[in-house]
Amino acid sequence: MALLGCGVVGSQVVRLLHEQADDLAARIGAPLELAGVAVRRLGRKRDGDVDPALLTTDAEGLVARDDIDIVVEVIGGIEPARTLILSALRGGKSVVTANKALLAEDGATVHGAAKLHGTDLYYEASVAGAIPLLRPLRESLAGDRVHRVLGIVNGTTNYILDKMDSTGASFVDALEEAQALGYAEADPTADVEGFDAAAKAAILAGLAFHSRVTAADVHREGITEITATDVASAKAMGYVIKLLAICARSDDGRSVGVRVHPAMIPRGHPLAGVREAYNAVFVEAESGGQLMFYGKGAGGAPTASAVLGDLVAVARNRLAGTHGPQESTYADLRVHPMGETVTRCHVSLDVDDKPGVLARVADMFAKQDVSIQTVRQEGRGLDAQLVLVTHRATDAALSATIEGLRELDIVRGVPSVMRVEGEDNTP
Repeated sequence: MALLGCGVVGSQVVRLLHEQADDLAARIGAPLELAGVAVRRLGRKRDGDVDPALLTTDAEGLVARDDIDIVVEVIGGIEPARTLILSALRGGKSVVTANKALLAEDGATVHGAAKLHGTDLYYEASVAGAIPLLRPLRESLAGDRVHRVLGIVNGTTNYILDKMDSTGASFVDALEEAQALGYAEADPTADVEGFDAAAKAAILAGLAFHSRVTAADVHREGITEITATDVASAKAMGYVIKLLAICARSDDGRSVGVRVHPAMIPRGHPLAGVREAYNAVFVEAESGGQLMFYGKGAGGAPTASAVLGDLVAVARNRLAGTHGPQESTYADLRVHPMGETVTRCHVSLDVDDKPGVLARVADMFAKQDVSIQTVRQEGRGLDAQLVLVTHRATDAALSATIEGLRELDIVRGVPSVMRVEGEDNTP
């Protein structure tokens, strides 16, 4: 086998291959031999015990070698990962990858190459680290109908929001703490702006609904605009804010919505108790009911654990002369825009404190056929604030309501708008 990349995850893959060599050979029926490791720079210091004789900067040459039958890609990004993976598949080699960005952007090409050349493409490590999630969706629930997948799939943002909730820290302070502990990169954009979670949501939706979904299909919002005031307000109402990935069938079953955004959930909700950098995902199936997957969603060792699980599967397949499940897109469901999604909303309004204000605000909601569930007034005079939570409505209607409120002369500002998900104890 060949390993492409020897960073945080790759070095842990090498370690586990060495430490568990005998067990892996017994489980597979033959030893796994690491024939080469492609890296960008040979002289760089690396974690773990990597034999320098295995290192090469010629990734293309390593993939093309005749003695390689499995390629593990943990480089990340689109290129050169895509070119290398396609070269491996076209050469009849099985591929194990953790590359969520590539699968979410151009999964059709990669899956198509695997199908055309009769090779395996496994990617459990691309979503939720060590948590076994993709294989249950692809195989264990193949005989069921999945209605919804909802969860926390980015450990960095969960750590930040958890610290803001538990300590009252600002977003900036919580981010700096996450970076100091190694939970966030020096450039945290992919995490805090929701790109990482959106790629994972696309992969989850594709597997759950047997339809092709790309990252471009996912409605994405990050957490950079969440303030300590937002978190405190949610806390006072018995809610907690989480960055959620939500993939759901429409009520008529003809389309799916795929979205990533911060949302308020009740503190009695199972996801509210997911702390630190952990991940948790609910899968709601017609016959299987509600299933919850929980564990470490990131990090070198957890992700390497998922890679090794895939390695065992593809190695067994090669010995048996078979291959695992191919991409299933038979349903070809439409991915509907965010405006068609039905959700609830929490709105804070800075308003004039005078008679008739609430009536005019309520009238604006009524014009868009949005029903108000609860309303609370805080403060008086220039500091008067209305806090409202709606019943379920389309996101388009909710957005139109907010825009209408901003134009009212009695509304001095709309400091906070956030979706609300979940009931007290159910996803």
